[in-house]
Amino acid sequence: MRTLIFLITIISISSNAQHISGRVFSEDNPLPYVNVFIKEISKGAITNEEGFFNIAHIETGTYTISASFTGYKTQTKRIKVNEEALNINFYLDESDMLDEVVVTGTLKAVSRLESPVPVEVYTPTFLKKNPTPNIFEALQNVNGVRPQINCNVCNTGDIHINGLEGPYTLVLIDGMPIVSGLSTVYGLSGIPNSLIEQIEIVKGPASSLYGSEAVGGLINIITKLPENAPIVFADSYISGWGEVNTDLGFKTKLGHKADILTGINYFNYSNPTDNNNDNFTDLTLQDRISVFQKWNFNRNNNRLFSVAGRFFYEDRWGGEMQWNSNYRGGDEIYGESIYTKRFELLGKYQLPINENVLFQFSYTDHNQNSVYGNTPYLATQRIGFGQFTWDKSITNHDLLFGAATRYNFYNDNTPATPIPDEIVIPSFFAQDEIAFSENHNILLGARYDYDKRHGNIFTPRMAYKFKPSKHDILRLNAGTGFRVVNLFTEEHAALTGARDVVITEALKPERSYNINLNYLTKLYTKSGIIVSLDASAWYTHFTNIILPDYDTNPNQIIYDNLDGKAISKGVSLNIDTMFSNGIKLLTGVTFQDVSKTENGITEQQMLTESFTGTWAATYKNYKYNLTFDYTGNIYGPMRLPLLGDLDPRLPESPVWSIQNIQFTFDGLNNFEIYGGIKNLLNWTPNKGNPFIIARAQDPFDEDVIFDNNGNAISTPNNPYALTFDPSYIYGPNQGRRLFFGLRYSLK
Repeated sequence: MRTLIFLITIISISSNAQHISGRVFSEDNPLPYVNVFIKEISKGAITNEEGFFNIAHIETGTYTISASFTGYKTQTKRIKVNEEALNINFYLDESDMLDEVVVTGTLKAVSRLESPVPVEVYTPTFLKKNPTPNIFEALQNVNGVRPQINCNVCNTGDIHINGLEGPYTLVLIDGMPIVSGLSTVYGLSGIPNSLIEQIEIVKGPASSLYGSEAVGGLINIITKLPENAPIVFADSYISGWGEVNTDLGFKTKLGHKADILTGINYFNYSNPTDNNNDNFTDLTLQDRISVFQKWNFNRNNNRLFSVAGRFFYEDRWGGEMQWNSNYRGGDEIYGESIYTKRFELLGKYQLPINENVLFQFSYTDHNQNSVYGNTPYLATQRIGFGQFTWDKSITNHDLLFGAATRYNFYNDNTPATPIPDEIVIPSFFAQDEIAFSENHNILLGARYDYDKRHGNIFTPRMAYKFKPSKHDILRLNAGTGFRVVNLFTEEHAALTGARDVVITEALKPERSYNINLNYLTKLYTKSGIIVSLDASAWYTHFTNIILPDYDTNPNQIIYDNLDGKAISKGVSLNIDTMFSNGIKLLTGVTFQDVSKTENGITEQQMLTESFTGTWAATYKNYKYNLTFDYTGNIYGPMRLPLLGDLDPRLPESPVWSIQNIQFTFDGLNNFEIYGGIKNLLNWTPNKGNPFIIARAQDPFDEDVIFDNNGNAISTPNNPYALTFDPSYIYGPNQGRRLFFGLRYSLK
């Protein structure tokens, strides 16, 4: 009897189970290898070569079914399954793989394909492939961009673009300059990834729009509008080294007039580690908190008005393992201790007039209280910026006019700054994008700045765009750039170690002349593979460039304007591939030659790699809600700063690579669980070197004997004639480590 009841039950269940079939199309063509998935029961199928799918044994009920395919917009439907089989068709549209809206290249919101200036775009999805505690480290997977650590002890650094040093890169938040020299690292720290809409990167001079510091390129961090952000979000992870990073945030409304977005980032690392056995910390200890808030006001006629602010505080130190704050500033135990406090205010306001006139403003206040051994460095920097822009279109002319004023205040306790440096720099700029036809555009622009220290500065530029088809674009850009140098805010080597700083002349502004050719296209194959190609070639010529000279005297860093020329040239290629099986692969390679020529002698720039490669591979298994990410980079050899002919360290870095893997599970409502391994190969710069920090055992040079010219002499206690020097670094000292994290987002 029980057997009969069981058979009847099985037959009854089977009679209630149906199947769902259908077909997936794109532009009336069948689309193969599409993932069709029913969310409530985690059951799905893959379309065949003719676009057909079939999902069997579905119980009666109401379900959510979606069709997703890499390179296309996911389509979702609600369906009701009853006693009859169900037939459903999907029609997928291509995703905007190359059609992101960008603003950085022209100060106008335009499609990436329509911009005459090449702009690379990176979203939070890209940042999540390799979670990092700050954007500075996240940029290690961007082709042609390298985070350069400048000191083995305090681990501060800057961003290199196409081989150019960090001071040539301008960092902005929402289009407003918030970084200059002293605060490069801090401008890229403490902004929760969940608050970032996208990061836009321009490679090449942009001084005609953004002024000084935008010689090598710029990085624009664009934060979300409150209405586009989650209601509540949290993201926290911990690594095997003891690093803890936490992002928290929420959005709220203030009546009907304002939307408010708040984000908090906290990072802590307090586990002194010395794996290379030099009695110095491999990774700087840090305690950092950053609070960011953005207000977006609702105005008549959708006019813009937003204000954002950020407060940042960090306590970091590195040095001998037995160091503590009681030794700060003394000459008994060596440590580099940096207290940083800064706040930023920025906003934009569209004037209530018929013309499109926008006022933008920013203000940053940066205070640094630091000691490098027994050398104090106390510095304050304030930057105020205001800018009006008028956007006007007349027939085939798209015009932009602007007037800006920048206030710079800088003071420190070094002999190089006997009195505070305070200056106001007025600027005017204009550009005209002329559409000759649907496929041909040319942009002409120029900027005028007046700096009382250096007089009139004029920076013109030109950009030509040719668009032969919907998915192809060719750009030719040419322009000039300039940079006013503030030595001690930009050169960490001038503060740390035992080298003497020598400035041989009054430093003049650097000038650059650049030409860049870029080709962008998207290709489709019959097997469903979509490929985006972004290729560039560039050539930049510098005059008056200021480069630190480590070679003339191993115990000095000599600064002067180069009596000659400096050249940066190279080619790069980014390939973004979406395979029909769901794998997404982003790869990039850059070959570059960065050199200087003086007195007829040409040599490669210090700490500049000859080639670099990056990759990010992603595969998502929709059935198990599991995503796999494999990211990495590889760098070619670069010339390293030695302390003389007897220095036994490698004069050139080897080819080296940092690789990471990550698994993410998103099968829980509003939650993501992720984890993986960073630096999979366990690579660190001490491989192949007898030591990294010169004379780590004698950081105050107490046992070094000097000759009458100030040069170290070889002795039994100092056979290599070295002085203490932590500037020999080209990559992170942090080895392999596990990490584990949890994300929560309520939309």
